[in-house]
Amino acid sequence: MSRVQLQFLGSGDAFGSGGRFQTCFRLSGAGGDVLIDCGASSLIAMKRQGVNPSEVGWVLLSHLHVDHFGGVPFLILDGQFSRRTSPLVVAGPPGLRTRMASAMEVNFPGSTQIARRFATELVELPERLTSSVGPARVTPFAVAHASGAPSYALRIEYGGRSSPIPGTPNGLMP
Repeated sequence: MSRVQLQFLGSGDAFGSGGRFQTCFRLSGAGGDVLIDCGASSLIAMKRQGVNPSEVGWVLLSHLHVDHFGGVPFLILDGQFSRRTSPLVVAGPPGLRTRMASAMEVNFPGSTQIARRFATELVELPERLTSSVGPARVTPFAVAHASGAPSYALRIEYGGRSSPIPGTPNGLMP
């Protein structure tokens, strides 16, 4: 097993209660940096913690509320202005492509029409199907949380380590 680090960049609610940043966790290891969720305040949190946003290669999204995915447009535009060249893959529930295009246009009109300096790929993850996303393997499980698109609990494997399987005793397969 390789060394894997989990860094809490944000664990606050949608309204920044207590001054905490919105949901954003960073997995780092030999395979590179993976974000789990990327709330609207995540770019600020990354920069405050000394994380170079251009080194994030992959983002895994649990659902499409702004406090979990609203930072992705900022991450993309920061990459454009900081001259990022490495690709960025964003994976999340069905509806991701449509919601991301809407978010980009609402926040930064015309931004979806500009050629980027780096490849950006949006991947919609089907429920209960394990997919490889960069150095991680992710299995989404549907949860009851209205967000205008499916909401997921994510089982993530990275560097020989894994999170528990949502909704099962001790995280073991039923």
